[in-house]
Amino acid sequence: MTTPYGDPFLRPIDHFAGARSAPRPEDRLRAVRTSAARLREQLLSAPPVSFFRSAALRRVPYPTRYGLRDACSVPTPFIHIVNRLFIVQLPAGPGREKKTVLYSPSDIHANGETPFFKRLTTSMGPLAKLGEPILSPIHATVEERLAEVGIAPEKVDYISYDHLHTQDLRKWLGAGGDAGYFPNAKLLVMRQEWESTHGLLPTQAQWYCPHGTDGVDLSRVVLLDGDVMLGDSAAIVHTPGHTEGNHSFVTRTSAGIFVTSENGVGPDAYAPSASRIPGLAKYARATGCEVVLNGNTLEDSVDQYISMIAEKTLAGPSPENPDFPNVACSSELGAYWAFPGITPTFGFGDMTFGEPDLSPRQAAAPATGAGARP
Repeated sequence: MTTPYGDPFLRPIDHFAGARSAPRPEDRLRAVRTSAARLREQLLSAPPVSFFRSAALRRVPYPTRYGLRDACSVPTPFIHIVNRLFIVQLPAGPGREKKTVLYSPSDIHANGETPFFKRLTTSMGPLAKLGEPILSPIHATVEERLAEVGIAPEKVDYISYDHLHTQDLRKWLGAGGDAGYFPNAKLLVMRQEWESTHGLLPTQAQWYCPHGTDGVDLSRVVLLDGDVMLGDSAAIVHTPGHTEGNHSFVTRTSAGIFVTSENGVGPDAYAPSASRIPGLAKYARATGCEVVLNGNTLEDSVDQYISMIAEKTLAGPSPENPDFPNVACSSELGAYWAFPGITPTFGFGDMTFGEPDLSPRQAAAPATGAGARP
């Protein structure tokens, strides 16, 4: 089967075609909600992915005014978020080898060059190095998390991020001719996100790692022009708002459908009316808002609100706590002793479903189609 992306594992879908075209935002919201419900039903009829694991990489402080906007009434300047790696394996098709996909494999050391976080560290002065193990403790690296599972770097087929804030890709994909840590992997990214990264405005540039894509071979980059299925049991859905090229990972697991994104910072943000974080439920009642945006850049708050509704509709209620949707954020709000006063009502933490396929990677057949499209 030939697809625009040169791999039958990646199939364009049109569930959301035209859903955001109406001039009235409430009509767009209605259409997107309906489209999300339709894709959800399709994924629920698919078999679960064979392996799904989320694992903490690092905790970082994040301004409350960004993560919980105007909803939180606790007068603390920072919340704590946990950056996670998601490891997913699923069949490429009947009788075909499984594919290994990594969501959010952050280079936690190189990402420290992101201007916003670098300024934050500098503002601490001599206390920066002393305070780093306390304020930004590292749980594990990507390499360590993969080694825990037993998956070899050569076995990774694709890496992807819901957006490219803070990401440095060069270690993973190589630069200047180097094959990188994942020699067979390609990056899945929305074309708009890739283009934005190469022509940022000052308000955006504070959140992108300088030179993070420099020298990356474009043949290692698959530019997506819309929503795609990954096999039959996962999808990448364009969910603009947090950035113009933001997308969400939608994964059918044995525990239901999980949606991964950073449009919100945790389940409380997707169900503020059920939240016990001071201020969130009151905010939801006063404004009628169904979600609380993660708004450090606010590239498009209307789109972001609609995207978060799409995400919670795709996810459906969590079996563990039906008051909250199955949205496992790539950077999830977490309780932390160094930042008292804000404790999430509900969270997912690290999760594992299924067993990993540790067989050696087979030689790839020659691809057909357009392949990467710079």
